Amino acid sequence: MSFTVIKHPLILDKLTRMRKKESNSKVFKENLDEIAQLMAYEIFREIELKEFEIDTPVAKTKGYKIANDIVLFPILRAGLGMVDGIIHLVPNAKIGHIGMYRDEKTLEPHEYFAKKPENITKANVLVLDPMLATGGSANLAINKVKEWGATNIKLVCLVAAPEGKAYIEQHHPDIDIYVAALDERLDEHGYIIPGLGDAGDRIFGTK
Repeated sequence: MSFTVIKHPLILDKLTRMRKKESNSKVFKENLDEIAQLMAYEIFREIELKEFEIDTPVAKTKGYKIANDIVLFPILRAGLGMVDGIIHLVPNAKIGHIGMYRDEKTLEPHEYFAKKPENITKANVLVLDPMLATGGSANLAINKVKEWGATNIKLVCLVAAPEGKAYIEQHHPDIDIYVAALDERLDEHGYIIPGLGDAGDRIFGTK
């Protein structure tokens, strides 16, 4: 298990734009797309490849392709905002969905929808959620994809709180976590400080 903060000047610049209270949904979504793409570039750096022979216009040579499927599991709603940026890099990726809502009183997550592509046992699975706050939703999502047989799982978030990081490390010590920033703490309502606010509302322009 590893916890990686992907520090890159472009990511820091775009994340700052997302954090600003005055940034509208268009700005928020565009920068989320771009950060997700930049993060995916780093996350897939060590992905397993399969070698095969191809013909160029002048000779035969070795070619390479990704050995196993890439499957994205955005946690609804906010995780959907990370899909497009990654799909730009890996357009053949498959997409499952896991729907969660959080009880505003207990802060406990509840699953309301789950759907997967066929046979994800050997797939490179990315669970996507912009915010790793308490860790409850990510924990349920990871449990679900493990139940479906996934073994190569990565959790990809924009911003994490120390509490969420510790929770996933405790419950899933086999999972690699990638974030763009590790923030200070959670407030009494379970929001990350300084955070981004409610990522789902800011992506979709709702309240």
